[in-house]
Amino acid sequence: MTRPLYVIKAGSATLDRGTIHQEVAGLVARGARVLVVAGGATGIERHYGAIGRPMPQLRLANGDTVRYCPPAEMAHLVDAYERVTLPAVETELRALGLSVFTAVAARGGLVTGRANRPLKALSAEDRPLVVRDHRVGVPTAVDTVRLNALLDAYDVVCVSPPVADPDGGSPLNVDADVLAAVLSNALDADHLRLVTGTPGLLTDPSDPRSTLENAYPGDGARYAGGRMRQKVRAAEMALEGSADVAVTGPHTMSDPSGWTRFWRTREPSADLALLTKLVSVPSVSGDEAELAAFLADWCRERGMSAEVDKAGNLVATRGTGPRRLLLLGHLDTVPHHWPVEWREDELWGRGSVDAKGSLANFLEVLAHADIPEDGQLRVVGAVEEEISSSKGAFHVRDHYPADAVVIGEPSGSQKLTLGYFGLFKLKVTASVASGHSAGMDAVSAPDLLIRALDGIREAVLSQAPDALSAVIDISCGTGREEHRATGILNFRVPPSADLPALRGAALGLGREGVTIEVLRATPGYSGSRSSALVKVFTRAFSDAGIRPRFVVKKGTSDMNTLATTWSDVPMVAYGPGDSALDHTDEERIGGMEYRTARSLLADAVNRWFALPEGSR
Repeated sequence: MTRPLYVIKAGSATLDRGTIHQEVAGLVARGARVLVVAGGATGIERHYGAIGRPMPQLRLANGDTVRYCPPAEMAHLVDAYERVTLPAVETELRALGLSVFTAVAARGGLVTGRANRPLKALSAEDRPLVVRDHRVGVPTAVDTVRLNALLDAYDVVCVSPPVADPDGGSPLNVDADVLAAVLSNALDADHLRLVTGTPGLLTDPSDPRSTLENAYPGDGARYAGGRMRQKVRAAEMALEGSADVAVTGPHTMSDPSGWTRFWRTREPSADLALLTKLVSVPSVSGDEAELAAFLADWCRERGMSAEVDKAGNLVATRGTGPRRLLLLGHLDTVPHHWPVEWREDELWGRGSVDAKGSLANFLEVLAHADIPEDGQLRVVGAVEEEISSSKGAFHVRDHYPADAVVIGEPSGSQKLTLGYFGLFKLKVTASVASGHSAGMDAVSAPDLLIRALDGIREAVLSQAPDALSAVIDISCGTGREEHRATGILNFRVPPSADLPALRGAALGLGREGVTIEVLRATPGYSGSRSSALVKVFTRAFSDAGIRPRFVVKKGTSDMNTLATTWSDVPMVAYGPGDSALDHTDEERIGGMEYRTARSLLADAVNRWFALPEGSR
């Protein structure tokens, strides 16, 4: 499971409060890597006051006043960060039990920059003058190797302006929000938060309730004044990367009413808005919390009951009746994401097919379905479907009983999936005594492992000839007394496979030097075409003029997990998109395909609730 990266810019006024430190600790507790970018206005004022030095200023022609940063002042600015701001951050976070690394970004060239052009200002006599020694610039290069190593070694890394001059001059002061945006893009961060003293970007600066909830490139500038202009500039710079970006406040990341979210791509029509936003929030397995919280808010804004449960699943429900239909999708994607964009009528992005298109449709149907008084429609966005734990689905199995289930997985708007192959996953370890591999009749650990894997594969396939097998991981280790080689052998087994027999066949090949561990033995599942659930879909297909295909897929899904105990509950899987694009860099979904599946699903759901009692 990968660890998400948060880049959080917090100004000195925010850092003076305890809230942000607690929130950073919460992210670390969730398994995230955290890079804090510290602003220093308050710290700089304190330092200059402590050393009794006036802070030089420049007056600009537009009336603004800026800090004058000639080479002689840069040493004092660095001192302000290193003696006031960064030690304070470190003290607060260490008090919460976190390990912390702090540094001015210029140190060791963690970040380098480019000096701005000479600055036009006004003299004391209001005469125009050109200031050529103003050491201010923009960050241009990041030492990602060292920063990633620091992020792996510490709970929190905190950096601040200024940055290094690659030509060896004195450091360059830079805007901390822009520094955070550059770091977010360079490190391929998952989430960027620009924390400010207001509830996000306000459309009316005098009204704290006027938060602009959603901003697209070019939208924010019309409302931004003062320091907020730099935050909007930084947010739009960050949209060149793939992080989800938000200006949050006041002085917190936890109040959704104080968020302005910046979106890279604008949906081509209103009915594609949820799909676009859902794909734009990264949610690799283990990093589903931001997406779950966003969708819970989306549901509540539409009057639906919604929560994030103990497993981290999104759970949204309408109706309280005894006739329960469950729509089970998943929040997570496989690793690697890239900037989301619409290309003509297709949305490109990680998860667009597997399986955010399905989940978005589930929520849209939930919002608009006519639920009878005796009915209950529930949508769950489960966590960790893409990894072996299936944590979310197991929680669903044990807490949300249902009379019928639709799994949200892509098979295309014109197919209905009746079942999935099961998963039989083994860890095989081969060990040999240490010795030179060139010795007479020497057998290395990898040699022994390959022979063992071949034997196990043959034994299992003799029991289940239709199973598919693949070695999905190999690792080797050399110790003082023995050498080891470990392989992960994966089988996709048909619903008819006898898992106890497969287990016996595999484990029976263990011997001296070879140990075999069953990591996962989830049976396949295939439902009947004659169930009432399949029939309502069939009628919906027919009314849409579609001649459907019924398939049993060779992958696995959360259907398998439910089927371990829900043996008498009808289940199918349905969702838009070409599943051949799953987990590829070509992942994309068409707007019309998405709409067709949504319309058909809505029809099937309404038909299911209309079935007479006893026919489900």
